[in-house]
Formats: sequence, C-alpha cells, structure tokens
Amino acid sequence: MCGIAGQAGTDSRVEAAREVAQMIRSLERRGPDGEGIEVWPEAVLGHRRLAIIDLSDTGRQPMLSADGMVGVTFNGEIYNYIELRDELIALGCLFRSASDTEVLIHGYQEWGLDKLLSKARGMFAFALWDERQHRLSLVRDRLGVKPLFYAVRDGRLGFASTARALRLGGFVDEIDEKSVAEYLEFGFVTDDRSIYRGAHKVPAASVVEWCAGNLQTREYWSPSDIDQECRITFDEAVEETERLFVNAVEIRLRSDVPVGALLSGGVDSSLVCWAVTKLGADVTAFTVGTPGDQWDESDDARATAARLNIGHRVLPLSAADMPAVSELVSAYGEPFACASALGMLSVSRAVRASAKVLLTGDGGDDVFLGYPEHGHFRLVERFARALPDLAGSLWQGVRDGFPRLGPLRRGATLMDLATGGLGGVTTVHDGLPVYQRTGMLGEKLRDVRIDQRSIGWSRSSARNLLTEFLHYDRRMRFVGEYLTKVDGATMHHSIEARSPFLDHKLWDFAASLPFDLRLRGGRSKAILREIARRKIGDQVALGRKRGFGIPVQRWIIGRWYDRVKQGLTDSLLESEGWINSRAAISELEKARRRGSAPKQLWYLFVLEEWLRNERGEESEATARTEPAVYNFASGLDFRGSDAAV
Repeated sequence: MCGIAGQAGTDSRVEAAREVAQMIRSLERRGPDGEGIEVWPEAVLGHRRLAIIDLSDTGRQPMLSADGMVGVTFNGEIYNYIELRDELIALGCLFRSASDTEVLIHGYQEWGLDKLLSKARGMFAFALWDERQHRLSLVRDRLGVKPLFYAVRDGRLGFASTARALRLGGFVDEIDEKSVAEYLEFGFVTDDRSIYRGAHKVPAASVVEWCAGNLQTREYWSPSDIDQECRITFDEAVEETERLFVNAVEIRLRSDVPVGALLSGGVDSSLVCWAVTKLGADVTAFTVGTPGDQWDESDDARATAARLNIGHRVLPLSAADMPAVSELVSAYGEPFACASALGMLSVSRAVRASAKVLLTGDGGDDVFLGYPEHGHFRLVERFARALPDLAGSLWQGVRDGFPRLGPLRRGATLMDLATGGLGGVTTVHDGLPVYQRTGMLGEKLRDVRIDQRSIGWSRSSARNLLTEFLHYDRRMRFVGEYLTKVDGATMHHSIEARSPFLDHKLWDFAASLPFDLRLRGGRSKAILREIARRKIGDQVALGRKRGFGIPVQRWIIGRWYDRVKQGLTDSLLESEGWINSRAAISELEKARRRGSAPKQLWYLFVLEEWLRNERGEESEATARTEPAVYNFASGLDFRGSDAAV
C-alpha cells in the first residue's frame, strides 16, 4: 500500500523528475517508509512506500526488471502473490525479493499484461513502463478499491494516486464546474469525473495505455450478472459463500507487519473475526467505543469477541476525539463530505500504533444486499410489474400536484419509482434542487446540470429496478463514497485496509445468485446472516443494521457554527463565483432556529474548507526537502539539481 506518481511522453528528464518529485512529496502519508524515482528518456516513475510485505530494501520501488527495460510503481497488494511466484519460478524466473511487486515484473514479461491481470487477486493501482515498447500502462483493480488519476498536458501524460498530486505536478489547475455540481448533489465526486478539469480517474477493472501520444482505455473484467439458470439451493449458496469467504480472509492475512481487524456489533466484521479465529491467526480485534451514544456497539462487540475467543481492545472515542474538518480535507484529495469519514479517520489514528494492516467488513452489504433500499427496490419491481401500462402516463399527469406530506409522501415516492425506475430514483434525490430553490448557487453553477438527473423514466427500468440500481450504485456510491472513505482515512494514517468481501471470486459468486436467495424471506443479506447464525449465534445474525453516526448537521449549527458562518462570510467559494454567500448564511440561520441543518450546508462547509486547503498547498509543499532520485541508466543518486538525469 503506497502512493504512486509519474509521467510519460516527456522531452525533458530533469523537469519531469522535478515534477514527479513534487507529486510524490504530497503522498508522504500514504507511504512514510521510503521513496524513490526512476527515470528513462521518455518516462519517470515515482513512489512512496508503505512497507507491508518484504520490509527490506529489495522491496523498494519503483521496481525494475533485471535489464531495466520494465519498471513498475505499485500501490496495493497482490494477495495470491505466493502462488503466482511459484508459477513464475517454475517457468525459470529468478526473484531478487520476497515482495508481491516483483510478481508484476516477471508476470508481465512471461504472460503479458492481460493474462497477468486475469491471474492476480488483489487491490491495486499501478503504472508499468515498457522501455522497448515506449508504452505506459495504468491499471486499476477490478472493483476500484485503490485510486488512480491521470491527465494529459502539452503532449505528456501524468498520473498519481490523488488529484491533489496531479495539481502539484502542474498537470491540472482549473476546477471543473460539473464536478462541483456532482459534489453538491452527492457529497463526493463520482468516479466518472475529477474535481480538476482535464483530470480523469482510471476506471475500475480497466487499463489506460499511453504510447506515442495515443491514449486508449480497455476494460479487463466485469462482475457476473445473475445466473438466470441457477438452480443452487440456499444451503448450497451458504456453504459455497463460507468456503470462498474463508479463503479470501486467509490470503489477506499475509503480511510481514502486525494485522488487526475492526469488530463492530454487526454481521460483516463479526464474520471476518470468526474466519480469523477459524484459521488460527494471531490478530487483535479493535472496536470503537462511544460511551453514552445510541450508536455504541462496544457491548455487542465484547460479547462477540468473547464467544470467538479473539484478542480484543475497545478504543474509546468521544466527540472531542473527532478530527477537525481541516483533517478531513487534508486526507481526501477531492472534496469529500461523507460524515462517517470523520469516524474512520479517528479509528485509523487510534489503531495505527498497534496494527499496520486492518481487516474490515466493507463490501458485504453491497453484493449480498444489506442496505434497506435493496429490499425496497425488490418490492417496487413487483409492484411495477402489476401496474397497468397506462399507470405511467396517468401518474405523470397528476404527480406535480400530488401532496407530499405524511404518508402521502411515501405513496408519491413509490409511484415515482414504480413508473420511472432508475430515473425516478435519481429524481427523488434531494441534492442540487435544494441549492437552486434557496438561491445558494453562484453564477458558475446556475446553469450547470448533471448527467444523473437526465436519466429517462422507464417502466422497463422500474420492472428491473434492483438490477439497474446495483449497476448504477457500483459506479457511483460504492466506489465514489464507500471505497474512497476507507482508502482516504486509512492511508492518511499509513494503514492498509483489506476487506475479504471485496475479493473478486467471492464477489462474482455472490453477484450471480438470484435476488430471492440473497434476500431470502425478505431479510437483508440472508446468506451472510445464516453463516453468522451457524458460526457465531443469533445475537449477531439477527441484529439490526447500525452505522457509525457523526452528527455533523447538528455540529454546524452548534460547535462549528462560528467557523461555518465566518467561512461563508469571507468565502473563497463566493469570491470565485461558486456560491451565493448571503443566501447560504440565511439558510444557516434558519437551520439554527430549527435545531438541525440540511446536509447541503455541511457540503458547502467542507467545500469551502477544501478550497482553502488547496489554495494554501503549494507554498507548504515546496518548502519540504526534495527526495533522492535514482537513475537506473547511470547509477547516480542526486537531490534535485540541474544535473543531467
């Protein structure tokens, strides 16, 4: 797990090396254990290392082939690297390290990139330079766990783990209006866009190739669709899920540093800890305790830990322990307003002294259908199939005048979804329209529209709503919010988070199962609950879904009120034309009288803080010491001078 950056197509090696040095400097928290830069005539690769496997210097990066013609800078883990290494040794490959990174070098040379990717199990973002082919390949893992940004400027391609690093390297500068609008709609920038104009995210399960100034993108994997011919029984699905899950945990325990596990009172993290004990691993489970809070799960977690006989520590956390919003915007290179990220930052800070790798339960809800909307959308599908064909046009004729108060509001929403499908889902979302109604948008955003609100209404979509929503949600909230939250918070505190539920073999199997198995008896993630019932007990299996609630909408009219108001009064957002401060302050005062603020004010607060952080970044970054740069061709080490590279 690391931070990576680099560029290709350069005609000035000295300047390119300096730009890459600037980029990796900003990634120091992602990789505090080492740094390196490798330079070729047309390419530069940079790396910040978080040492997890092979802690020696033989694991340093960027890593090169024996002849220096292939180089890779790698962020993530190849969990099945031992098996791949054995295959490659049998083919005659000689390894100089015990790291998983070297598998990429030899695997590329022996099998080619596509076959290597078909064999690799892991989470990763890496750049591979082939000097003979003059080709740079940017690769992102199947589900998009690890981030990777790129941009083209003046005939050169730059890439980095964060959008902020790209900016510091001089590849991007102007903020993109449509991305700001997306952020205000969702609280994050989706994977299809970047906050900076001209920057792009390598899509999940994709390779972006740059050769001779030509850029091509291809997808190398897609998750399974439901197997309509599936005749598997519920018990068989439970047994196969258990087998795949235990294997996914087993390979994620491979580490040369201490491993910990998060343990809440819920199903997913409890199953991770159960599998750890089944495998006989020496792992400590950590629980965040919030004494006196309705969300506190420490008692449930203690009971689960005792039942599993796993080492356990409760880390008490109070509101006073919450990081400041300045830490939130520092941890995430794009504006990011997921409130629970504050909690994840606190957890990561508390755990880092005891574990460098942290097993989590992320992903179980997404593929095994654990969110309330999954069950709701399944019911909507059935209702939509029962509606007569005229229902859609009749509803469109009356919906604008239909009262949306009390129980009638739910009825109206049901009709929107049952006649509009995915278009109805995106329409009922209360994002940008709130800003438009209250006049909070500035001139730059008044005419901006986002693609998600242009999805057409369709009865066909309504009759297949859960399927369409899962495809949509995986590209949106899953990768843009959930995966980003965990990666940003843990890497900010130099911790590698690993989730067995994000194993692509387990994901493929689960995604192929019929909805009626995954939602058996109307119960969310029924398969995982059944494993928990059999292996841990009813208390875990039947427990209600809870979350780690951070009351930011109360805090911005309470403990943060003065700072929020001052920020809106002397607003960079307004000075650059993004918002109307007077209208925003008016909404803040209304919220204070009501006792709770809308999430839109929280989004504005984070965006203002993020912009202030970005505007002050260059001077701080430039003041730091330049890293050592290694040139494979000459063998010379130097510290950023005008010497020829």
